[in-house]
This record gives sequence, structure tokens and C-alpha cells, in this order.
Amino acid sequence: MKYVLPTMCLAGLLQACALPNSSPSTPVAEAPVSRTEQVLRSVIPAGSKVIPAQSLIIGSGENWVGRAVLEVPKEPDRDTSPAYGYFVEQYPQQGWTLLSATRGKTSMLVFTKKDRSATVEISDVNMMNGSVTVVLTVTPIEASLQPPKQP
Repeated sequence: MKYVLPTMCLAGLLQACALPNSSPSTPVAEAPVSRTEQVLRSVIPAGSKVIPAQSLIIGSGENWVGRAVLEVPKEPDRDTSPAYGYFVEQYPQQGWTLLSATRGKTSMLVFTKKDRSATVEISDVNMMNGSVTVVLTVTPIEASLQPPKQP
């Protein structure tokens, strides 16, 4: 019984030493930016978070293709996300031509640029985390493909 208190004190001391130092003067290392986030940085809304497990990006720079799943936070003090406005306003400035746009609980935007097509699917705001899910799919357009001729 006489060793219980010293043993508990020693255990507490060892546990305290094992805890990370969280003093304000200690710089916090930022999480490394994934290759997917590096490729998408200039083509997604600010504050967006890429969900790597659901995304697949092939290529780099302006010529990437694939699917990117994003979480875009809603605007402060509003129940909307800037995602729809971002794509409608910014993509034409980046050389994309808007072909189709629908807005609702799930909004869809379709763009083309040179030999690529981009489809943007924007879900309604998730009340649990205050963000929308955006699925951005960019695919090549094969110019040699012609629709089948009617008999």
C-alpha cells in the first residue's frame, strides 16, 4: 500500500512527458499538400478540401483528367456555399465554355475547353459539417467520335 502513491505519481509523470508540447510558441507543421491538391489548387474554390480516397487525378497542370471530390465550406452567416458561383464565374475566365447549367438540391454544370469536358456536380449543403460536396470530373473529348447515323 505504501508504494501505490509513488507508483501513481511516477506513472503520471511519465504520461505527462509523453504528451506533445502544445505551447503557443511551438510552430505547428502544416500537413503536407497532396499531389491532387497541388494539381487542383488553381481550379477549385478557396477553402475547399479534397477527399483523396474518392478522387483520382491523372496527369498534371492544365492537362489533368479524372475525378476530384471536394468539400466546399458554406459562406459565413448564410446557408449557401460559394461553389456554384465560383464555377459559373471563374471557369469562363479560365477558358472554359459553359454548355449547360441546372441549379437545385443537386446542381450540375457542364463546361468544355479545347479537347476536354468538365462536369461539376454540386450537392446541397450538409447540415452536419456546413459544406457541400462537389464532384468535378474532367475527361478528354474525342473529336473523331461521331454519333451513330440514323437509318
